[in-house]
Amino acid sequence: MSDSNIGLFGAEERSTWIRLRTLILLRWVAIVGQLTAITVAQHMYNLQLELGLCYLAVGVSVIGNLIAIFVFPENKRLTETENFLMILFDLLQLSFLLYLTGGLNNPFALLLLGPVTISATVMSLRSTTIIGGSAIILVTMLAEFHLPLRTEQGVVLRIPDIFIFGNWAAIIIATIFMGAYSRRVSSEMHAMREALTATQMALAREQKLTDLGGVVAAAAHEMGTPLATIKLASSELIEELGDRPDLREDAELIREQADRCRDILRGMGRAGKDDLHLRQAPLSAVVHEAAEPHVKRGKTIHFEETPGPDGGFQQPSILRKPEVIHGLRNLIQNAVDFARANIWVELYWTKDTISVRILDDGRGYPAHLLGRIGDPFVRRRRSEVETRTRPEYEGMGLGLFIAKTLLERTGAELSFANGSDPYQTVTSDKNRRGAIVEVVWPRDAIDAQAKGNAVAPGRNQPIQV
Repeated sequence: MSDSNIGLFGAEERSTWIRLRTLILLRWVAIVGQLTAITVAQHMYNLQLELGLCYLAVGVSVIGNLIAIFVFPENKRLTETENFLMILFDLLQLSFLLYLTGGLNNPFALLLLGPVTISATVMSLRSTTIIGGSAIILVTMLAEFHLPLRTEQGVVLRIPDIFIFGNWAAIIIATIFMGAYSRRVSSEMHAMREALTATQMALAREQKLTDLGGVVAAAAHEMGTPLATIKLASSELIEELGDRPDLREDAELIREQADRCRDILRGMGRAGKDDLHLRQAPLSAVVHEAAEPHVKRGKTIHFEETPGPDGGFQQPSILRKPEVIHGLRNLIQNAVDFARANIWVELYWTKDTISVRILDDGRGYPAHLLGRIGDPFVRRRRSEVETRTRPEYEGMGLGLFIAKTLLERTGAELSFANGSDPYQTVTSDKNRRGAIVEVVWPRDAIDAQAKGNAVAPGRNQPIQV
């Protein structure tokens, strides 16, 4: 594994670490709340509390906060273990305070859900399970073992046993539910953040390739004239040096190398994308460019162009956006990966919409995942056949997520279906019974001739050296 990969994984791990100052602030809020509750209970309701032990419990939290403030720097981030110990300490401190103030007879027993929710949000499943299990054990113990709440006259304040049981059951259920809910939401948010990061990296890479291609195209354009001059001059020298074979060979070599430079620049210039005339291209040209890396992978890609009844015979020119090219490329790659032998790319346009439909003759999308296609990191159990034929494929759905995200940024709407579905109306061709993905744009969003999309006229700028 390269150093850059190690650094990336380390950064991803550190991104889940919480700032110490955040937990310190939350603990100060809890301390103020605990002191307020003790003061109100003592002075307003004259409850007989073990004040020494109560203030000891609160004082331990105060001392812990002060130590954390003066020992650690302000930008300190807690590791998984440190975070676990901090939250476990808060859970035990709160449980001890509840033990001193009536156990589950105390309505503040619901605050035990706080540490569980925090752990489920920022910690691993193992740590969350331990915190949640500890909370359940402590709640169960508090239901039986606690110091009673007494009034000034010595009357014990307690609720009926059935309500004690109800409070116990409610807290247990809430612990499990809130822990699972918070864990699921935080996991999905983390997965979405990683997927969006991958999407931005893919788009940045495509944009860099586009910019690099523009430089190459401009270089090829600017170098064309001097190379033609060199070739012309060398050809004249060859004719004039007919009686000087040694010098004639040098002139022929110059012409050959000039031709070679021209061919090299011409080949590199095919990637040029920043020429003003190449910022837009016919729909079929953009789709062919997106499919180009997968044309020679052993599968046959068929391209079909079908104008709508009101779309006109001439196909539209569209904006050559990196999002469009990379998104369509990912969709075509997915079709090539899973097709048996053929992929069909259908282009269709009307006066209001432009659509690209990609079909294959494979087995289609898994039925139980059809509704989740486009979500990041969708995993499924792979069959033995898939493992043998595509051992490197992880089936995480990240490629489809990137394609969907990039294309939707350009105003497109995507729909996924299976050709074998008897209720789909996209195709009736028995050969096209695999996966189907349709990308539809409003014509105003991508048509290069639409108002606001037209490329401004002007001259290409020469390269400054």
